[in-house]
Amino acid sequence: MQQTRLDTARIRMARRVIDPMFLDTPLYRCEALEPGLGCAVSIKLETANPVRSFKARGTELVASLLAGNGERAVVCASAGNLGQALAWSGRGRGLDVSVVASRFATAAKLDRIRALGAGLELVDGDHELARERAAAVARSEGIRLVEDSLDIETCEGAATIGLELVDSARQFDAVLIALGGGALATGVGHVLKSLAPEVEVICVQPLGAPALTLSWRARRVVTTDSADTIADGVAGRFPIPAVLDDLLLVADDAVLVREESIITGMRMLFDHAGLVVEPSAALGIAAILEDRDRFADRHVVTVVCGGNVDGDACRRWIGAAPL
Repeated sequence: MQQTRLDTARIRMARRVIDPMFLDTPLYRCEALEPGLGCAVSIKLETANPVRSFKARGTELVASLLAGNGERAVVCASAGNLGQALAWSGRGRGLDVSVVASRFATAAKLDRIRALGAGLELVDGDHELARERAAAVARSEGIRLVEDSLDIETCEGAATIGLELVDSARQFDAVLIALGGGALATGVGHVLKSLAPEVEVICVQPLGAPALTLSWRARRVVTTDSADTIADGVAGRFPIPAVLDDLLLVADDAVLVREESIITGMRMLFDHAGLVVEPSAALGIAAILEDRDRFADRHVVTVVCGGNVDGDACRRWIGAAPL
């Protein structure tokens, strides 16, 4: 494999830095899902932790590095999950964490950021405007800006999920990974292509927020004027060139799925696996639903990447309140 920005040795070392509560997350075959999907399905569950997403694997590395260098403040833009994770990791290391988010972000995520003690600034726009504002705050205050997917720690933290998949010694044919900024896909993809190249790495993005998928297909950065999806955690419009370069090396395919398939995937995970997930975490199930023939008789792993969902929205989408 050609070289990505990631390094497998550093990824192994990352496990010594990340709080163990975020590591070795459950990986299990969910037979109850299989009749409706037509293939063997295993779940890699990244929601059973204090921030209910995989993001802390990366923020643990970032916060450890900053604290080790004597820095005391950090800022990021977030749709919600990165902000929670950075607030949690920073709080334990004495960092003053500021988060910039869209005021239209999921209320439950914003409330949790505040509860974890981070400063929260809201902007009247989408996540891309929040990124611009966070960069301005970093410049004016002379503090570290954490950029999800661009900062290698966020990718290599996520990549520890790939190590756990490989180290499980279980046989599977493909891994379905939610594609937003790209940290999860490039991290897990790097490990799989390095250590288990026979496994197909398939990235999944909503049809209403297709920028990085379109970029992967075109092999150049493609931006979009808007993002319209319930999967707010992956609703970026401006792919990062360095991330695209990595993705082109590790992804075997990138597919787009409809909103109704995402909602059906959420409902299936609730009904058959007892899981309350945010829309981004159901992208893998949505991909199977839309192309059953492709996955028939194969063993597929889907990374359930986050469980931060608004209660009212959850009831509208799947007819159930969060557990």
